[in-house]
Amino acid sequence: MHIHILGICGTFMGGLAALAREAGHKVTGCDAGVYPPMSDQLRALGIDLLDGFAADQINLNPDIFVVGNVVSRARLSDGNPKFPLMEAILDAGLPYTSGPQWLSEHILQGRHVVAIAGTHGKTTTAAMTSWVLECAGLQPGFLVGGVPLNFGISARLGTGKAFVIEADEYDTAFFDKRSKFVHYRPRTAVLNNLEFDHADIFDDLAAIERQFHYLVRTVPGTGAHGSGRIVVNGLEESLARVLHTGCWSEVRSFGAAVGDFTAVGSANDFEVLHHGNAAGHVRWGLTGVHNQLNALAAIAAAEHLGVAPEAAATALGRFENVKRRMEVRGTVTVGHDATAGTVTVYDDFAHHPTAIRTTLDGLRNSLPSGERILAVFEPRSNTMKLGTMKALLPWSLENADLAFCHSAGLDWNAASALAPMADRALVSDQLDVLVAAATRAARAGDHIVCMSNGGFGGVHAKLLHSLQNI
Repeated sequence: MHIHILGICGTFMGGLAALAREAGHKVTGCDAGVYPPMSDQLRALGIDLLDGFAADQINLNPDIFVVGNVVSRARLSDGNPKFPLMEAILDAGLPYTSGPQWLSEHILQGRHVVAIAGTHGKTTTAAMTSWVLECAGLQPGFLVGGVPLNFGISARLGTGKAFVIEADEYDTAFFDKRSKFVHYRPRTAVLNNLEFDHADIFDDLAAIERQFHYLVRTVPGTGAHGSGRIVVNGLEESLARVLHTGCWSEVRSFGAAVGDFTAVGSANDFEVLHHGNAAGHVRWGLTGVHNQLNALAAIAAAEHLGVAPEAAATALGRFENVKRRMEVRGTVTVGHDATAGTVTVYDDFAHHPTAIRTTLDGLRNSLPSGERILAVFEPRSNTMKLGTMKALLPWSLENADLAFCHSAGLDWNAASALAPMADRALVSDQLDVLVAAATRAARAGDHIVCMSNGGFGGVHAKLLHSLQNI
């Protein structure tokens, strides 16, 4: 089959392209300003990429067009379509489908799908689960919204029965407004957490809970092929409401004191308890209670596929995290003689206020007394651009000694939102201004955490270069 993917450089669609190519399909694709790193990865796989969405791409004559949710029926200011290729497909009556639908029909059929859902931690938990299953010899397939360092790739078919997929609640396509995850039909579903996000497509938390309930509806009960399992964070009232709406599957909880899977100890060195009994020990380099909870979710999911919690915990001790999850981008020595020391620059994907807070909390709890955190961030997600959660920013940054906010592209006043932080916060729409300010403020022992769900203008390299010159 020849598939042509519209919006191929997105993390999900790029992963889908890699899976399709590995499965033997001919794959081509297009995107606006075809960009790395996904463009480099796809070209290395022999996938032809076209820049833009020109209508003449229908002349490629694929068997089907796979449409990413970046594509819409939007018009430019001059009245012309923003995506002329989509208009040509519709006008000619050519076959098209969404990425999740194609994945469901051509990759996930017959697999034991492990779907990792939640507002936060999907990528990390999916990577953890894949690694645990790999260490158990199950050779899982996976599609993760990032690059797990243990694997070095974001997607593979795998030769085993299990397939782990990051199950996103964002909508599927302009013609299918259901959440992506309703297409995946998991036998094991992890509900990691749930709070309000994606204000551009959801009116309120109840609307997102409804989509999670639709996911719950697709998980099997007990049958001839084994039971379905829902792994749920027992600390989340929103998820309790989701299950109260209706649940037909085996449920295993984690996190809560009376849960099936719990942890005792610090976030980087803890005992795993299964039904209150010691079942394994995790000692690793990750920080934060959120990662401890992610670990419990992965252990509970893997146990459904026959992996003992002790073996899962041992595997997690060798887990190397995911790129852009508190990834150290470099260290620079600053100061002289007795004042000399290093400044460490991190890259993190956090963009929701809760994710920002948990990221900084985890780092704070791992640092010696006296070492500072400088947070450099941009409110870049659709939700943050709308200003829906701007009032939560000071709360999210409580553990930062200083904060530097890149405000370009915002329709709301970031300086006003961060006013409660007083002189601990600096706001500018010029990235170079923020880099210079963070450089001036930095001193030996500092940790600079750059947080964005985009490329952030290469701020990490700019900071490291600037720090080298002080």
